[in-house]
Amino acid sequence: MNRRFLIGACLLCASLTAFAQPAQGPSGITFSGFVKTDVLADSRQTVALREGHFLLYPSPALMDSLGTDINAKANFNMLSIQTRLAGKIAGPDALGAKTSGLIEGEFFGTSDADISGFRVRHAFLKLDWAASSLLIGQFWHPMFVVEMFPGVVSFNTGAPFQAFSRNPQIRFTRNLGGIRLIAAALSQRDFQSNGPAGFTSAYLRNSVVPNLHGQVQISGGGHLFGFGFDHKTVTPRLVTTRNVATDASLGSTAFLGYAKLAFDRFCLKAEGITGGNLADHLMLGGYAVRSTDPATGVETYTALKSASAWGEVSTGKDLEFACFAGVSKNLGADEPYAGAVYGRGANIDRLWRISPRVVWNTGKVRFSAEAEYSSADYGTPSGAQKGKVENVRSVANGRLLFAAHYFF
Repeated sequence: MNRRFLIGACLLCASLTAFAQPAQGPSGITFSGFVKTDVLADSRQTVALREGHFLLYPSPALMDSLGTDINAKANFNMLSIQTRLAGKIAGPDALGAKTSGLIEGEFFGTSDADISGFRVRHAFLKLDWAASSLLIGQFWHPMFVVEMFPGVVSFNTGAPFQAFSRNPQIRFTRNLGGIRLIAAALSQRDFQSNGPAGFTSAYLRNSVVPNLHGQVQISGGGHLFGFGFDHKTVTPRLVTTRNVATDASLGSTAFLGYAKLAFDRFCLKAEGITGGNLADHLMLGGYAVRSTDPATGVETYTALKSASAWGEVSTGKDLEFACFAGVSKNLGADEPYAGAVYGRGANIDRLWRISPRVVWNTGKVRFSAEAEYSSADYGTPSGAQKGKVENVRSVANGRLLFAAHYFF
């Protein structure tokens, strides 16, 4: 058994047990989680995380000397790295608010080299007043709407069509009847922007401006509607290749809108996102060097934009039948560029996916099966054409996925 797995489990149990003192009134800690195993098979090689577990899209064609596509090779895997432990904490009131907290971890690791390593998913303090709340700590980015994310079996949870990111943040929520207002300031940790030094949170940290987010949710009768905006600034370099200090930065904005319609027999969900530099959300996009001063090496940047949409229909509870579909389009940049590109999928013009599933819940056990078909249109991005992808060639991957949960 992986040594890091054991160490992580022991550390989490020890830390949670330290909080599990005899409770007075509502104070105390409640443990929960699940054991999960995924069995998966792909028809070709894929762009994915953790040995193919977190699938993004099929790998491009890669020809050998005889004209055979090297990436057209099927593969399979079995993993239990999503196994999860959580401790929900309740304590005495503070500042006139009900207090709560959450510590949640899993054995997904922080990189492929760290697979089975323990990592923090969520760790936050929450204060709840009669009509407002304040969350401080690591939680889902507000662009991942907890009330209506896709229910797919795959751990990608709809990415790259759906934003997927957990961030340290300060989030304030105000409830006005059926309207909820959300404002947040966020940093980056496990989900980071790309740049000259690879994927790291340094670009956002060096901008000195947090990722800012605002959102409005409208709910009633089990239905939900919402829209929001997100803005972040990155500073890719502190010094140029000519050893000149620089603070050249790039600001980018994204918008999202969504709807959930919940009826007695079925549920409909739909969401659309568009914006620039969304690589930190595991979506298409990033930025490019627009120009470089030949004397100083100081660069200017332009955001690479994308638009995505997904929808899902589901019916049943103990025995659920559902289908997810998503599409994403590379929108390129607002202006031509002539330098390096940093991001995700800049050589992809369009992505689409469809994935029907069946889920059987019986007591504490869940068995799930999903067929996922993904297609990617690869080509050559042209900086002179504002990032337009030319000479497109489509590749596709079929994935069969079986998952078993045991909840506690």
